[in-house]
Amino acid sequence: MRPLSRRKFLAATAGLAALAGCGGQTGSGGGSTDGSDQASTATPTENSGPDTASGAAVSGAVPTAEETLPLPMSPGDLRQQAQSGGPPKDGIPSIDEPKFISASAVDFLDPGDPVFGVARNGDVKAYPQKILVWHEIANDTLGGDPVSVSYCPLTGTVQGFERGSTTFGVSGRLINNNLVMYDRATEAWWPQIPATSIPGPWNAEPGTKSLREFRLVWTTWERWQEHNPDTQVLSTDTGHAKNYGNDPYGSYNSRGGYYANDNLLFPALEGPDRFDNKTVVMGARTPAGAAAFLKDAIREQRVMTGEIGETPVVAVYDDRYDTAYVYENPDEASFEYDGGSIVGADGTGHAPDELPLTRIHTFDAMWFAWAGYYPDTNVYE
Repeated sequence: MRPLSRRKFLAATAGLAALAGCGGQTGSGGGSTDGSDQASTATPTENSGPDTASGAAVSGAVPTAEETLPLPMSPGDLRQQAQSGGPPKDGIPSIDEPKFISASAVDFLDPGDPVFGVARNGDVKAYPQKILVWHEIANDTLGGDPVSVSYCPLTGTVQGFERGSTTFGVSGRLINNNLVMYDRATEAWWPQIPATSIPGPWNAEPGTKSLREFRLVWTTWERWQEHNPDTQVLSTDTGHAKNYGNDPYGSYNSRGGYYANDNLLFPALEGPDRFDNKTVVMGARTPAGAAAFLKDAIREQRVMTGEIGETPVVAVYDDRYDTAYVYENPDEASFEYDGGSIVGADGTGHAPDELPLTRIHTFDAMWFAWAGYYPDTNVYE
């Protein structure tokens, strides 16, 4: 399928924009979470640490992390890189009142369709890519905590954020082809990949803060359902005009259109030209730096080592979901892959998402997008 330009996408979604309006639903609650999870060991769990760091809130509304993640330039300079993606503010409408159905009621997903799965504080949910491609943000709750699930189709990135007492919306701007969110409390801009605030046109200088993140797993419906038969699934009953059987950019199952070629819709931030633009990496970053593990390489090697800043890290493959996790490994403990289990030097086996180390927030990204935001990233292949 031939990919649409972002401006043609605006025309295709004019009905959606008309239904979206400019106001957002305000979430309730907003306490901190320790990131614990009560799902079975076959489901990815959230560890405490960088994935769920606690911190102060922006204007008492947006929960932020204790430490700020790196940006490739100053927040003001990064804002100057923003460009219109076609749709205006809220022209791509966030889902503010999501509805969910049981796995047995799903009739719109094929086994190979991508979903973004999460298990958090007892809730197990899947957000289909074919729904979020039309909305990019779903304001939801997980285990009683208000959260936002964000997806950028142009960079192939899905991220979860705590949202406190506000909601996030789609600003209509892109930086590095990447979704720029805004929060409806302060109207600061939040580029999705760096998850760090920059000034927007509708607010005063917000200061530079990073959001509190949590992991979603990019996998297939078949894989997620196999290990999570009781999962809840985001429904196509979103309250918006919809054509969820048609991805405006192409197709992941099988891969076609924008997702299958090397073309970008907008200029990217300058970064190392090491791989094809849309080569998938598993990216991990901390305030000390960034690392990218080529996804094909980690599929083959199963366990890889590297560094972020001066800290040794280990990346491990999870064949249940065709994903990977990255951990701080300051003592450079050795691990081996054994039939789906990650075995330490003492012979103890662990699920890939449950190593006895501090886990670093990690997610799939197209190479051009990761390299643009983290031009000094370490790369492992």
